[in-house]
Amino acid sequence: MKSFILKDLQGYGSLSEAKAAAAAESMNFAYLPQGKQSRTDIKLLSMDMDSTLINIECIDEIASVAGRGDAIAQITEATMRGEICDFKESLRRRVSMLKGVHRDVLQEVLDKRLRLNVGALELLKAAQDAGVHTLLVSGGFTFFTSALQERLGLSEVHSNELEFDSDGYMTGEVLGDIVDGDAKARYFIEAREKFGASRNQCIAIGDGSNDLLMMREAYYAVAFHAKPAVQQSDDVNCCINFGGLDAVLDWVER
Repeated sequence: MKSFILKDLQGYGSLSEAKAAAAAESMNFAYLPQGKQSRTDIKLLSMDMDSTLINIECIDEIASVAGRGDAIAQITEATMRGEICDFKESLRRRVSMLKGVHRDVLQEVLDKRLRLNVGALELLKAAQDAGVHTLLVSGGFTFFTSALQERLGLSEVHSNELEFDSDGYMTGEVLGDIVDGDAKARYFIEAREKFGASRNQCIAIGDGSNDLLMMREAYYAVAFHAKPAVQQSDDVNCCINFGGLDAVLDWVER
């Protein structure tokens, strides 16, 4: 899939206008004022999980399998669109509605519904071959991020821990601090500093409003098939609306 790549906004009134022009031509978009960075210079690739690395919103699929889908999905959508601003409260509400769901339901979602998004393996292989630190930061659950870390060889993962009782049923509670937008940005900055990476050496990919704080910390702030409010944000300089995650590879030099 071709990309609409700009080094300046000459001829466009704003970044939003340039993004709209790319969308009108059915092209992905990248505004790279300092040009493409070398693949070997990239040090950090950070990604959201739900609807970014993978094809689903895990909490919605848990609810669907458990027969509690509609109400939870509506809250998820409103949160990702930015209509519900308190992600922590939104997550607690949704998890409380899953009280009594057995761990086997999560396993069914993992085995039968969760798939990697197109281009994920290609992007991760290129990053790992180049020695890039791969970070998965998610407002989702460790049940899934841990499985993905093992499957994909991800360097580091952070997400939310669900509480189960001794019989394997969800208590409706989340253990510890909730990973929200602030936490995603904090983990990203910690990793960037740990590896001595400049902003130009970082890629951050997400689809929801709670990814924006993380994305603004990266030179490649990539909205992946994202909600309109996310794509239109001035914190986002790259948009993938066509094709898969490996479109990012078009924006770095080999």
